[in-house]
Amino acid sequence: MERKNQNPVMQWIVKSKILGILFFIVIGAFVILKIGEALTSNPSLFLQQVVNGLQLGFVYALIALGYTMIYGIVRLINFAHGDVFMVGAFTSFFTISRFNLHLWFQNIFPSFPALSAQVIGTVTVVLASMAVCALLAFTIEKIAYKPLREAPRISALITAIGISFFLEYFGALNFVFTPNYITYKRPFEVRSWFIGPGGFGTFETGVTIPDNSIIFSNIFLIIVLASIFLLLVLQYIVKRTKIGKAMRAVAFDKPTARLMGINSDAVISITFALGAALAGAAGVLYSIAYPQVYFTMGITPGMKAFVAAVVGGIGSIPGAFLGALIMGQAETLSAAYISTPMRDAIAFSLLIIVLLIRPKGIMGEIASEKV
Repeated sequence: MERKNQNPVMQWIVKSKILGILFFIVIGAFVILKIGEALTSNPSLFLQQVVNGLQLGFVYALIALGYTMIYGIVRLINFAHGDVFMVGAFTSFFTISRFNLHLWFQNIFPSFPALSAQVIGTVTVVLASMAVCALLAFTIEKIAYKPLREAPRISALITAIGISFFLEYFGALNFVFTPNYITYKRPFEVRSWFIGPGGFGTFETGVTIPDNSIIFSNIFLIIVLASIFLLLVLQYIVKRTKIGKAMRAVAFDKPTARLMGINSDAVISITFALGAALAGAAGVLYSIAYPQVYFTMGITPGMKAFVAAVVGGIGSIPGAFLGALIMGQAETLSAAYISTPMRDAIAFSLLIIVLLIRPKGIMGEIASEKV
């Protein structure tokens, strides 16, 4: 009797899942059709949108790496991570606008080549934001998350949401960051170039560029190079260093790692700090690319980076990076060729499609739950 009662329910669940998959397959086919039409009708414009999507995707990647590292070790979705990204953006804003940190090397060594001094100053701003975010995340983990280490996971999740709201609205106070939207002062001058059938050249205001050319800026190059460099550094730390081995051991089996002499609490704190440092770097790069900072700026990029981590396979560093690039392309191409208001809906639909077809993500592996 019990089996007979369960059969209709199971059949309904299976049918619902099949209908859901078919529905999103139809939507996916429509999106692919629209993008295919755009590619054939104007290839250069399509490639320009791909470049814009890469710029956004590489920023998402740095945020997603923090999500996937923290979840891989403590199985916690740290919803405050996006707001740490916001703190990194504001840190760079104040170091540039009030303290002129980006000019420190040029002021000390005025005869030094201007471009090299500018690079050193910008790197210093990024490192300052990374350090502040790492310290903030380390403090949050010690105060808010560590006491709940053995508590039910829902307790830590609710605490993460509370920390997120606290950072946002504490930052909105006038004596902290301010509730206003602020124009971000870039630490260097923006330069753009074009490349296409007409050759390669510098793009300047008032100058007509050849048809079918693609425009890119030094901001795009900086974001791509910085993101790839930080990804490689993170991969080296995780795969080749002693602390990286400890991270992998704690992620695999925390009780056994403790028995082997690994200080799991310290490893978890370092993981939070390392992930937050990447978010701080992302905050600087995002603000340089889209020069406006405000106290809720971390919500949407944070959520999209989390979706990117799930799409790529949460717990997988290369997966998070791949998922972020896919998310950046989905958002940019949707806004360009389908509907700007629908770009977020289409981007977030990727999460539903992946969960229906491949729940573990593109590069994720099914991990056993740790108690």
